[in-house]
Amino acid sequence: MASPPVPDTGSSPLTAGPARRYDLDWIRVGAFLLLILYHVGMLYVSWDFHVKSPRIVEGLEPLMMLTNPWRLTLLFLVSGAATRFLVDGFEARGGHAGLRLAGSRFMRLLPPLVFGMLVIVPPQSYFEIYAALQAHNIPDPAHSVWMKDFWVHYATSWGQWCDADGCLRTPTWNHLWFIAYLLPYGLIIALMTAVAGRPLKALGQLLERPLSGWGLLIWPILWFVLLRFTLAPRFEITHDLTGDWYNHAISFGAYLFGFLTARSEVLKAAYIRMRRPALVLALLSWVAWAGYAWIYRADDAMPPEALRMAMRVVYSIDQWTFMAAILGYGARYLTHGGPVLRYLTVGVFPFYIVHQTVIITAAHYLMPLNLPLPVEAGLVIGATVAGCFLAYEIARRIGWFGLLLGVKPQAANRPPRAA
Repeated sequence: MASPPVPDTGSSPLTAGPARRYDLDWIRVGAFLLLILYHVGMLYVSWDFHVKSPRIVEGLEPLMMLTNPWRLTLLFLVSGAATRFLVDGFEARGGHAGLRLAGSRFMRLLPPLVFGMLVIVPPQSYFEIYAALQAHNIPDPAHSVWMKDFWVHYATSWGQWCDADGCLRTPTWNHLWFIAYLLPYGLIIALMTAVAGRPLKALGQLLERPLSGWGLLIWPILWFVLLRFTLAPRFEITHDLTGDWYNHAISFGAYLFGFLTARSEVLKAAYIRMRRPALVLALLSWVAWAGYAWIYRADDAMPPEALRMAMRVVYSIDQWTFMAAILGYGARYLTHGGPVLRYLTVGVFPFYIVHQTVIITAAHYLMPLNLPLPVEAGLVIGATVAGCFLAYEIARRIGWFGLLLGVKPQAANRPPRAA
């Protein structure tokens, strides 16, 4: 008995020949659920966010830094792997795999991106502007001139929402930048598949030898170090797609790496062998990086230049070794599926699409109540989880309109099939 195909953020099956890659399914689900908790945490730390609690918990920041360097890079890597399995599935059924992949990416990613920017994200901008008006002592922000005809001004870029820190440009994709980047990445792979499919896959096999031992840790770390010293100082991460070259090098690099190595049993075994040293290095580098960020957290802090350079290397070690450890432990222990996994592998995409809007909306209405902080945070988390499940259940019941929330009818309702 085989389970139904499992989607990535664009519903790509994660099968590896006759064996299922349940480990990658679980890792993707876990990474998306972790992102929900991370964005709740953003309410309560000193870093910029759309809506902020007046009760900042600085001690939460080192814990948040546990996932900062790698959480989305890991998702790009797993999404690249899912794209490889999708391409292989197209090839097995005949036809032009590159062309079919391009069509699949447009159908699966463009509708939720456009719908998200016009319907899901606007409440985030609304409450962000509302909070800014409150901070400037504007009475009744909801009925102020700045909020009049909000959605029309949002959708048409007519809103002149500016302060000393700059202007809010709309429409915007906010957290949906991940989808905005997945779409061109998928199209690039589609073109590469159409032009040089076999050499592209052969390149993945060439990576096996240098990455089969300690090279699995050393070479990717050196790649991240190179990017930290070359692109990172010149290109700040902006999530605006154009000019975001450091972010593209990290994210598309991970996506392409996942695509090239997804089928490799050699590298899967290497991840398993290297999981313990990877975890040790990951925890040590996190302690060093979080400690450095904590000590020099003040706006006017000036760490020594040599220390700053050293921390670029530490950050790179943190970035890759956590991913390698997760992939290794996942390959070793996350080897079984089941109904929960089948449900969540489809559900995490609509969860991702709606979660930040629910977080910000819930926080907007809960924070004025001045509840005990653990109660407030717990209610925000509970409301977010409930909102995510509600959105998914609606999406899986409205047929092809479910694509607006990233749910394809067949993916949500397909029963298990016999092998």
